[in-house]
Amino acid sequence: MSAAYVILLAFIQGLTEFLPISSSGHLALAPQLLEAADQGLVMDVALHVGTLLAVLVYYRADVMAMIRAVILWRDPALAVPRRLGIFIALASIPAVLVGYTLHVIDLDLRHIGIIIVTTLFFGIVMGLADYFMPRTKKIDDLRLRHALLIGCAQVFALIPGTSRSGVTMTMARLLSFERVDAARFSFLLGIPAIAGAGTLGFLELLEKSDGDLWLDAGLGLAVAFIAGLGAIHFMIRWLSRYGLMPFAIYRVFLGCGLIIYTLYQV
Repeated sequence: MSAAYVILLAFIQGLTEFLPISSSGHLALAPQLLEAADQGLVMDVALHVGTLLAVLVYYRADVMAMIRAVILWRDPALAVPRRLGIFIALASIPAVLVGYTLHVIDLDLRHIGIIIVTTLFFGIVMGLADYFMPRTKKIDDLRLRHALLIGCAQVFALIPGTSRSGVTMTMARLLSFERVDAARFSFLLGIPAIAGAGTLGFLELLEKSDGDLWLDAGLGLAVAFIAGLGAIHFMIRWLSRYGLMPFAIYRVFLGCGLIIYTLYQV
């Protein structure tokens, strides 16, 4: 792959992992629309590691607090981050189980028709939830039932075009959480999900790796990290002032554009 194509893929991954428009959908579409080669396993792993580092750096205070809460389990002063860490761990279980099952049966869901349906459907649901639902809950109001519902919603993100951040923020908004708090829990919940995807890819990488791709992988990781960090910062500032509706509108336009593109190809 050329350096320009690597940078493009990394930029797409870094932005769309945290913007509610689907990283997997955009990464699956890029080779098809550009008539380029699929990025392959090495690049997938590198891009996931880049975005994982981005969320770990941005939410380092939360991450460190949760780690300390586990180590100092009996410390009552760490009850809030301990509870948040437990909720994230439990909410991650549905996606881990379903994701591992799909990985074992090697089910390929990257067909453009599937991406069109998920892009449109989950985009419309996201816009409606954000527009009509009240914003009365903060992350301190999070309870186990809320975390599990958001975790179950995350399962749909295994289908390209859904958007992991989008579907989890949508569920949080349906539960009346503030936009910024919905994003915060969504991004923290993404740490096990992104780490899991990267780990599965890395295990395969040990068997199939081609040394010539490692330079591309390093470039992709760095760009995905920078783009991801910027995307998180942008989303938090954006949501504090506006909402999710512009992203929902983008998804509707994207879905309609893909329908036109598919019909034109036929």
